[in-house]
Amino acid sequence: MAEPTAKRRRLSPTGVSAAVPGFAKWNIEQDYENRPRKGKKNEKAEKLLVKTAEGWTKNERHVEADQAAAGKEDDADSFLASDDEQDSGVADLEPKPEPAKPRLPPKEEIRQAKEDLARIAGHVSEDPEENIAQLGQLAQIAESDNVTVKKLALGTQLAVYKDIIPGYRIRALGKDDLAAKTSKDVRKLRTFEQGLLGGYKEYVKRLGKLAANGKGDAQLASMAVACAANLLTSVPHFNCRNELVALVVKKLSSRNISAETHKCIEALEQLFRDDEDGHASLEAVGQLTKMMKGKGYMVHESVLNTFLHLRLLSEFAHKASTNRIDKDTDDADGKRAAQPKKPQREFRTKRERKVMKERKEVAKEMKEADAVVSYEERDKNQAEMLKLVFVAYFRILKARTQHLMGAVLEGLAKYSHLINQDFFGDILEALKDLINDAEASLLVDAEEGELDLTTQRNATRESLLCIITAFALLQGQQDVAKSANSLHLDLNFFITHLYRTLLPLALNPDIELSAKATHLQDPNGLPLPTTAGSSAKVDTKVNVATTTVLLLRSLHSTLLPPTSTKSVPPIRLAAFIHQLMTLSLHLPPKSARATLALLNQVTKTHARKVAPLWSTEERRGDGVFAPEGKQVEASNPFAKSVWEGELLRWHFDPGVREGVRGIEAIVKAEMGATDGR
Repeated sequence: MAEPTAKRRRLSPTGVSAAVPGFAKWNIEQDYENRPRKGKKNEKAEKLLVKTAEGWTKNERHVEADQAAAGKEDDADSFLASDDEQDSGVADLEPKPEPAKPRLPPKEEIRQAKEDLARIAGHVSEDPEENIAQLGQLAQIAESDNVTVKKLALGTQLAVYKDIIPGYRIRALGKDDLAAKTSKDVRKLRTFEQGLLGGYKEYVKRLGKLAANGKGDAQLASMAVACAANLLTSVPHFNCRNELVALVVKKLSSRNISAETHKCIEALEQLFRDDEDGHASLEAVGQLTKMMKGKGYMVHESVLNTFLHLRLLSEFAHKASTNRIDKDTDDADGKRAAQPKKPQREFRTKRERKVMKERKEVAKEMKEADAVVSYEERDKNQAEMLKLVFVAYFRILKARTQHLMGAVLEGLAKYSHLINQDFFGDILEALKDLINDAEASLLVDAEEGELDLTTQRNATRESLLCIITAFALLQGQQDVAKSANSLHLDLNFFITHLYRTLLPLALNPDIELSAKATHLQDPNGLPLPTTAGSSAKVDTKVNVATTTVLLLRSLHSTLLPPTSTKSVPPIRLAAFIHQLMTLSLHLPPKSARATLALLNQVTKTHARKVAPLWSTEERRGDGVFAPEGKQVEASNPFAKSVWEGELLRWHFDPGVREGVRGIEAIVKAEMGATDGR
């Protein structure tokens, strides 16, 4: 059998083009190289175990890495699986906005806020050190859009802070304090204090913003002012006191009185009465005087009357002016009191001096810890307050601010015993200028024929207040009264002006009404007009006295001085008695009874000097009595007898008739005693 011949491969002839098969173009080796491997290289390596209290467990870092990798694979798979869906991949990559939570109805929102506020306030008040962080939740609720919820949150924060605030100021920690090593209890206390201080500062700042935005929401502004005033009176020792005072003072920078203004005035008055060391009062007085000066003293008179509630009226013992404070002196010559001699220095060893120094330091720390009021520090603060008050009063006198003049004069009369001797003459000169200006204004109005009863009454009241203040200044300082001649203090000017004022006052129909200021009711119960937009009642006893009361106070200081009865000459007594008896014929019954009661005291005190006025046989002067004279001594009062009593006996008011009989009984008793001698 023949062997088959080998099959020869057919070769294409050279130069002849033929079609190349497709697999010849493939790069098979490169495709094989790029093919993913399967095997141990893709398997995750085993991680070492970690020994814990529960035994050998996997490392938490490796577990988290595995979870993250698994999450990425799931995301890739979900991305690939989304190709078959109708949405494109671009739309899937855009972030989807979170759906807004549906807002509850207002009533349900208020109910839920009440529950949350009560729960949080209970937790914080029960254990403040553990739950101090929940103060942030109260502040977050206060950011609600519901006005009622805001007011509830502000009130709740006020109650919580008043409950947990300690009785001392908290000092902010510095870098050294934070770096220092402390015990666990100290760290816990510091955490509580710093958390409380931070939350309280944010709360006070929030109150300031709401109070300043009064035009936006009046209810929230009123609530913020009430909270600030409550904090100022409840915790005046704590931090942020200056901010609270600034908020309250800012609300007083207006001439219009309102409910918010009334709350601020009451808060300042209570602060002045309760402040023992004087730090808070000094801050408030400083900001008040600065505010009034910036406003040109265009503020309500009740703001100025808050100075009358300062404790220095009863505690401060030195005398002051606008620039200095006088210390105690021995005599009226101005010599300082002799200081006691220092005891002879006792010998101590170095060890004893060291021990004594350490004891003093410990005593000082204990004193600070017990918050003992230092009398020297209190006197220093009160002296600074007194200087600020005097500066405000004298600037108002110089500026002639009419609506504050009554409050200033009343204040000067109250502080008369605290004004030093060198400044006394300047005050009396200022009072004289005020009286001259009042008289000049009345004369100008009378010449022009436009004399208004309101203008007349205000000028008269201002003059009477000046007279009362002048005599109060003298009566408050016995050393000044003794040296009045050396100071050339002319008190006859005030006495003469009072004498010339008596007859015009008899024709004043509004003599029993008080000043037309922002008071709802005067002491007699008569309604008075209030400022536009005012709805609050201002309870004050300053500058609300009737004209009759001011007149009687002036006459009492003139005719019945407390120093000595011999200081009143008989001619002055007789001239005033004639004028007052004539005045009683024209006054209303109530004022007439008060005037006759004053005359009863005068005749009882000076019976021997004035008894001849009721006798027609005992005359000491010739000529005619001149009641309209410019000088009291030139009126010739003993040339006339008191005939007005005969008419007053037939007065329709029984109280007036009884007052006249009492005066005549005193005179008869004195004349009988004289005849017996």
